[in-house]
Amino acid sequence: MAIKIYIDQGHNPASPNAGAEGNGYVEQDLTYEIGIRLADLLRSNGNFEVRVSRPTPETSLGTTNASSLRIRVDEANTFGADYFVSLHANASSNQNVSGSEALVYDEPSVASELGRDILFWLNRITGLRNRGIVERPGLYVLRKTRMPAVLVEMGFISNSGDASLMNNSPELFAEGIYNGILQYTGLL
Repeated sequence: MAIKIYIDQGHNPASPNAGAEGNGYVEQDLTYEIGIRLADLLRSNGNFEVRVSRPTPETSLGTTNASSLRIRVDEANTFGADYFVSLHANASSNQNVSGSEALVYDEPSVASELGRDILFWLNRITGLRNRGIVERPGLYVLRKTRMPAVLVEMGFISNSGDASLMNNSPELFAEGIYNGILQYTGLL
């Protein structure tokens, strides 16, 4: 039986729920492209059934920030996903801050173990620093999903190196997250 993965490409192409901007890039474009590539890798494996929150770059979910988040969670819950992976780009007022983090509802948990495997492989493939697991029980997508959920802050859009890597080499991020999922599910 296929492992169901719901990939939430964080944010909408415009308001409501537009993402961070930095170094000439917008978060929602980076998350869209990496999410599509990740979905393609998972689908090509045969062990996974995949849904994405934004099948096209123009897909916009909801009419408010709250409804945008609710639609993503409701779709994952209705799909009966085994795992929810939300893709984001981090931002900081300090342009030197760099690296990947995995946000989870609580730790230890299934989600934090999945997050650790994803971060291990993101670090190995992209070279970006592994900033570790962060508990964020207040985040709607981590609180309301009925399956283990990981919000992956892939890199910092506010850091020129992280941002250009996410834009110019999206396949590296897709491969890192894919390998993390494979390792966690025992398929690597």
